[in-house]
Amino acid sequence: MLKSAFAGLSRVANILAISTNALGTLVVLGLVVVLNVDVVARGVFSAPLKGAYEIVQFSVVLIVFLQLPDVVRVDRLTRSDGFLTVIGKKRPGVAANMRRIINALSAIFMGLIADVTFPEFLHMWDTQDYFGVPGVFTLPWWPVKLVITVGAALSCLIFVIKVISAQDRPQLVRTPEHDEAAT
Repeated sequence: MLKSAFAGLSRVANILAISTNALGTLVVLGLVVVLNVDVVARGVFSAPLKGAYEIVQFSVVLIVFLQLPDVVRVDRLTRSDGFLTVIGKKRPGVAANMRRIINALSAIFMGLIADVTFPEFLHMWDTQDYFGVPGVFTLPWWPVKLVITVGAALSCLIFVIKVISAQDRPQLVRTPEHDEAAT
């Protein structure tokens, strides 16, 4: 029963990570549209798109934290595995334990980020704080804080799944591209 609950949790984490990644991709596409409109407006009409700078700032944070959980899930997070690869050839058990420790520390850090940003999200939701230039272009802060909280919490969960499963690339968190690379 515990194994099936763990498998279910892993499936839910996979679906959420893939979904947030897709949403992050849509934000990238929206950002491309905004930047192109801004370039055309500047060049053709000599009138830049109001709020383009704020939208870019807003979007970059959204993109990073929306795509982070899926990056963690498929082991594409930038890190140096050189030492682990070298030691893994002679002592695979030591390398596996070191990967587990790294994943546990990563889970702790992601959990801390989520823990710190959640109260900030609640505060921004209540106060409706915004950034930008009043009267020109403003955006509320709370969506950024919510995405940071959710992205960090989901990344934490995926790291925890990796630690519990005792594999750097557990079967429950694998994607088809991993299976194709193995053959």
